[in-house]
Amino acid sequence: MRRGAANGAVLASASCRGAQVTPRRSAHVLVVEDEYLIADEVCQTLARGGATVVGPASTVAAALRLIGGDCGIDMALLDINLKGEMVFPVADALAERGIPFAFVTGYGKAVVPSRFEHVPCWEKPVDFKRVESELGLQAA
Repeated sequence: MRRGAANGAVLASASCRGAQVTPRRSAHVLVVEDEYLIADEVCQTLARGGATVVGPASTVAAALRLIGGDCGIDMALLDINLKGEMVFPVADALAERGIPFAFVTGYGKAVVPSRFEHVPCWEKPVDFKRVESELGLQAA
């Protein structure tokens, strides 16, 4: 298991806004997002901040393959709705492995199952400078 209890060590906030995250410049971050322009912006922001991007994955199946591989994922950012399919099986797989994650969504916290009530949820449109700051990633 990575870094303590599932979603407790790196991403530790129940709020949809203001999640506090331990600095992780060299983190391997899985990006799960089905909208190309948003995925591209997230990936560029993460890479600019020194993270290694895993993905992006635009489907649940693709994300599960990446999680099951040997990518060494440290944390993940998950869109909730991927082409009509909810991302929660991906969240379950990450939680089982103790990999912290946050939801990045237009739906808000209301659609998140109670088992993930402790997981940070950033509502779209997302200020990616803020995400970069909260993930502890600063452009070099």
